[in-house]
Amino acid sequence: MKIRLSAFSDEAGSSLAEQIDALRANKIPMTELRSVGGKNVAELSIAEAKEIYASLSGEGISLSAVGSPMGKVNISVDMNEYLDTVKHICELAKVFNTDKIRMFSFFEAHNERSKVIENLCRMVEVADSYGVGLYHENEKGIYGDTAQRVLDLHDNVKGLHFVYDPANFLQVGENSDKTLPLLVPITDYFHIKDVILEGGELVPAGEGDGQIPRMVSMIEKDTFMTLEPHLKIFGGYDKIDGEVMKHKFHFESNREAFDYAVGALKGILINNGYTEKDGGFVK
Repeated sequence: MKIRLSAFSDEAGSSLAEQIDALRANKIPMTELRSVGGKNVAELSIAEAKEIYASLSGEGISLSAVGSPMGKVNISVDMNEYLDTVKHICELAKVFNTDKIRMFSFFEAHNERSKVIENLCRMVEVADSYGVGLYHENEKGIYGDTAQRVLDLHDNVKGLHFVYDPANFLQVGENSDKTLPLLVPITDYFHIKDVILEGGELVPAGEGDGQIPRMVSMIEKDTFMTLEPHLKIFGGYDKIDGEVMKHKFHFESNREAFDYAVGALKGILINNGYTEKDGGFVK
């Protein structure tokens, strides 16, 4: 079994050069590209994407997924217009040579189940036409922010894939004892972010209540993990989330926080019997 590592490398540095340096130094061969120079990936032109892809490829770095904000909009959005955004992000995925796009299931949507499912089905249909898969992340405040609603989407949106973020579940009151057994079996890949439930402080993997070591022990298929530690405010965060971050640990720089987060995750993998080899961890 093999677990490959990826990262939201914009947490290490804003510029592409900083991101590449952090990935290479930490022996992480992939990025889930979310922003470059503070510019969100969805705002990139095709020409900009080609230039970024060439730079990453030249350093031996591939994209595990496009870390897009797709679906992180109000459910009242005009879907006929919004599908143009979906198409653009799919076009970016093709440029980046990845068949995965991280996405969400709409804000202000808890009481709009039918509309959520209809919209997601349309989005999946568009992505399918590009040969790209949509990977739903549980995010606080969207429709799929609880285990039961994620399962609802799994059962009713054919072709939708799933990302598991332990910290995001905790931040909406969903305990890991509940979410892990329900969702690990249907999860395609994992975001690594941990938080202390009481007080909401973000911490390195294994230091909070996300039960990440247990999560690793439950994985029974080849997959990858994208590090998303949120251990320090980073460039473009206000465009991504904007909520106040609470931290237990202090780091002098984004790079220091990123490096520490990588070490914490690798330690968990090693303690679970994995060995670092060929850009991943094997067991």
